[in-house]
Amino acid sequence: MNSATRVAYGQALVELAEKNPDVVVLDADLGAATNTNKFGAAFPERYFDMGISEADMMATAAGLAASGKIPFASTFAVFAAGRAFDQVRNSIAYPKLNVKIGATHAGISVGADGGSHQAIEDMALMRALPNMTVICPSDDAEARAATFAAAEMEGPVYLRFSRYATNTFHGDDYTFKIGKGEIVREGTDVALIACGLMVNIALEAAEQLAGYGVSARVVNMPTIKPLDNDLVLDCARTIGKIVTCEEHSVIGGLGSAVCELTSRMCPVPVSRLGVNDVFGKSGDVPGLFEEYGLTAAHIVKKVNSLLA
Repeated sequence: MNSATRVAYGQALVELAEKNPDVVVLDADLGAATNTNKFGAAFPERYFDMGISEADMMATAAGLAASGKIPFASTFAVFAAGRAFDQVRNSIAYPKLNVKIGATHAGISVGADGGSHQAIEDMALMRALPNMTVICPSDDAEARAATFAAAEMEGPVYLRFSRYATNTFHGDDYTFKIGKGEIVREGTDVALIACGLMVNIALEAAEQLAGYGVSARVVNMPTIKPLDNDLVLDCARTIGKIVTCEEHSVIGGLGSAVCELTSRMCPVPVSRLGVNDVFGKSGDVPGLFEEYGLTAAHIVKKVNSLLA
């Protein structure tokens, strides 16, 4: 099945609200795009369209959290992490309020909306905030489970969702735990640690590498903060070579988190695959992934270079 994680997020909010009367949703005039309009139709008295006023939305969400509600504040990632950063920092993260930020349309897979709307620095910004948990689900099943997990934990959470549909590889028995990654394919020569849309692409790369006689472990790392240190260090100690894969800048995201840990605890070669310190541009998604080096072929090239 192919579905976008933002769609699963919208559906999960409705399911959450049916079970928990404290769940409320705020949006910044983008309900149809973020898929929170489903919640608005089902629970209009608990849905607040704040208009094109992201900073106000975050501050209002903080007030609702301080009043005992569990607010999900939703907008595009570039606005959630960028335009409203001051309010997220000082009104949500600093007092450690129970606000969940549903940031959709992240990365260059926004496509034709172009560089102004393609958030490639959002995880770096959110990772740097004390008290903030950062989650980037890989498929719709994980997005649904991550939304439920975010509602259950106390404290601010940044949930990063995609506009672009991806293949579902998790089954009905999948259990999501904040701060835990999972090995989705075993291997012994190199570890591909990926998040978001890049997990499926890493699996494709691993299949191609197998044809060359290279055994690649593929790790899905949905929680960027707190990182699953034990799993990363297991990759470092037992395999010894790591390639990180993310639809985000190579600065400050998953690759940086892995390098920060391994350089301190188990220094091994780590090669980071992501957006190389440039802005995005308008185009179709497959074309953009090719241009920015986010394909299975590019991962294979990275691995061959690392192994050489």
